[in-house]
This record gives sequence, C-alpha cells and structure tokens, in this order.
Amino acid sequence: MKVLFTNTYESDFVTTEIAKPSPKKGEVLVKIHASGVNPIDNKIRLGLSPYASPVLPAILGTDLAGVIEEIGEGVTEFKVGDEVYGLAGGVLGLQGTLAEYTAVDADLLAKKPKNLTMKEAAGIPLVLLTAWEGLIDRAKVKKGDKILVHAGAGGVGHMVVQLAKIFGADVYATVSSQKADIVKGFGATPIDYKTETVEDYVNKYTDGKGFDIIYDTVGSQSLDESFSAIRHYGQIVSCYAFGTHSLATGSLRSASLHGVFVLHPMISGEGRKHHGDILEEATKLIEEGKLKPLIDPRKFTLDNAMEAHKAVSDGSSVGKIVIDIT
Repeated sequence: MKVLFTNTYESDFVTTEIAKPSPKKGEVLVKIHASGVNPIDNKIRLGLSPYASPVLPAILGTDLAGVIEEIGEGVTEFKVGDEVYGLAGGVLGLQGTLAEYTAVDADLLAKKPKNLTMKEAAGIPLVLLTAWEGLIDRAKVKKGDKILVHAGAGGVGHMVVQLAKIFGADVYATVSSQKADIVKGFGATPIDYKTETVEDYVNKYTDGKGFDIIYDTVGSQSLDESFSAIRHYGQIVSCYAFGTHSLATGSLRSASLHGVFVLHPMISGEGRKHHGDILEEATKLIEEGKLKPLIDPRKFTLDNAMEAHKAVSDGSSVGKIVIDIT
C-alpha cells in the first residue's frame, strides 16, 4: 500500500510502499478514503506534542473515513463492506491515516452517516469527540443553559455550538467579524472578540452574572478570560489548557474546570469503546439533519498532503481540512 512517512520532525512527507497490514484480534482492516487533518496532526509533525508523538519514522494522521475490507477475530459489530469513520491512529505506536489501509481497533469506529461523503465524514471524529467529551460528558449541558464558545467557527467550536443547540442551550460564540455568519448559521449569537470586552458581553448577555458553561478551544488569554466570564458554580471546559494560568478568579466563583485530552483513549487504550459509542450517537444526529460538519472546499491528496498540514495553521481554512486518499 501507498503511505506517507514522516522520517524527521519538520521534514516533508516521504511517499513509500509498504505491506498492507492484517487485522489482529479486535481489529478491522479499513481501506481509507479520506483523512481529516487537525491542528494536533501538524503539531505532531513539527515535534510540538511530545505527549502524543510516535517514534519516527511513522505514518501520521488521526481521523479517517473508509470501508472495512477484513474483520479480525472477535469483531461482531461490523461486517466487510461497512462504511466507517473514527479517530483511529497517528499517535505513539498506532499507524496513522495518511495511508491507503490501516488495521484499527474496532472500538474506535462507528458506521459513517449515510448522508455524508467520505470527505465530510473524515472531518468529524476528533472535533466531534472533543466537543462531546467536554460539553456533554463533563459539563452536563442541559436545556436553558447559557453557553459561551470561544472560537465558535473553528473545528471543535462549530461542533460545540451545534451540540449545545441540540440540547436546548442558549449559545454565544466569540468569532472574528468575517466568520460571524458561520456561527449565526448554526444558531449562535456571534461576539466579536476584537471589539467587545469580557465585561461588555457578560453584561450584555447575562446581566453581569456570567455564563453557565464556557467551552474554551483557544487557551492562553481565552482561558484566562473564561474565569472572569463564568457564573458562580459554572462549568469551564478547555481542550487547550496547556499554558500557565492563575485559577484565583475562577476559584472565587466556585467554578469547575474540565480538561479534555481527546487522544487519551487511543494512547492508553482506556475508554476506546466510549469513543465509538459517541460517534454512533453523532451518526444518528447527522442523519436526522441536526448536526453537520464544516469542510474546507479545497482538494488535497497524498501528493500534496504537506499543503494540507500548512493550511490548518496558516489561518486560510474555513472549516475542516481533509485529504482525499482514494
């Protein structure tokens, strides 16, 4: 099979032919049709994520959509020919998805929504799972909650906005003026973070009380500002809490802080079935027309995959970047 190897950090991908893998017990062999590209994929390629980076040389790529071609021992929930998607590799010892085939733990997969293309489906797993773990598993979103999403038009952010609306929340999202219409289209009230201060929008939308839930997808100053914008006993979720922060403001508000590290089940083996179960629920919501991915329209293949990696960090993307494998 054709694969892209990363031999050294920051280097270009190297196209290589290697033997197609065989599924072990509990695994399935997937013919990959599309591979989603996330900021973490580019950070791994640059050597900036030591907690997730595989030993080089390695095949990178975390998200996939494809078709099952072979079933390993003990797998009963899938059959040959099933179209599937999942957050399935590219970290530590797991083969990534910049390849024509991969053998994947079946627990990490779910059947692909019938109303999506392979490209659309490949753009969903990491961002949807990150959004779900924080908003639903940790913060326990419920009808009537006032929710603030930082970077609501981003990969994780646009999934948080949609899930919050599905659960009946009143949703607000910080966004640049150029992307305000994106979050409006998903049912959220846009907040221009360049012109509105925290005090401005807390007073305007919560009568100065603060939001019930804040989902931070940016980190740094965005997380610090969340401590000032949360209500007493509110819930703050962050998938980017990697900096140094003072918790004093949030502590004085008795706020809870939840960290989300969506790669943990792949790396540790703990909770993998939960990821598959979440994606099953997402498939239902997508097929019901309640949830949809925002996909960048540009076409990338294995031949220009490096350009796809650059596009997730240069600010040019509108929606998820996806590489067509087949």
